[in-house]
Amino acid sequence: MKIGLISDTHNPGAALEPPYEVAKAFEEVDLILHAGDIYVTSCLDWLEQIAPVLAVEYKGNPLNSDPRVVEQRITKQEGYTIGVLHDFMIPGVKAEIFPGVIAKEFPPEESLPDAVKQVFGTNIDVVVFGHTHTSIVEDHQGILFVNPGSPSLPDQMRRLGSVGILELTPEGRCAQIIKLADLSEPGRPPGRGRIF
Repeated sequence: MKIGLISDTHNPGAALEPPYEVAKAFEEVDLILHAGDIYVTSCLDWLEQIAPVLAVEYKGNPLNSDPRVVEQRITKQEGYTIGVLHDFMIPGVKAEIFPGVIAKEFPPEESLPDAVKQVFGTNIDVVVFGHTHTSIVEDHQGILFVNPGSPSLPDQMRRLGSVGILELTPEGRCAQIIKLADLSEPGRPPGRGRIF
C-alpha cells in the first residue's frame, strides 16, 4: 500500500490550490494523509480527486466540521498503526521535531514507544506530523517519524517544497520525501495551473 503524505498546504494563502506536482507525486497512492494547516476544504476536495483523504487540524479549527478532519487521527493500514497530528511534541523533548532532534534530545534510557503512546493513547508504528514545514524521515526505537514538509512553503519560504510517500508491506514500512521541483514539467511554470 502507498500513502501520500502532505502537510502545511496553507491554501489559499500560499496558492489557490496545491502545486500540480503534488498530483504527479501521488499518482499511485491508495490514500492521502494531510497533517494540517489546510485552511480551506477545497484543498481536500482537490486532493480527493487523486485518492481518499484523511486529515487533522487544530482543535477548534472551522475545518473540524468536515468529516475528513479531526484533531488527532489513528488509522490502521496494512497491519500498521499510524498516528497523525499536526503539531507533534514528544514528552521528554522540549524542542520542536526537526531532523536530529529526537536522537539528540530524547533521553536514551527511556522508552520512546511509551512516550509516543502518551500522545496517542495506543502503540504507534508510524507518526506523521507537520507544523515545522521541514521534511524528516527518521526511525527511532521501532517507530518511523515522517514530516513531509510543505509543498509550497518549505522551511517557511515560498517555493516548491515536498511531500512524502509511505509504503506499507508485510515485510515492513518505509517512507521517502519527494522534492516537487524534480517533477516540474519543462516549459510549464512550477506549481502553476490546474491538472483536473
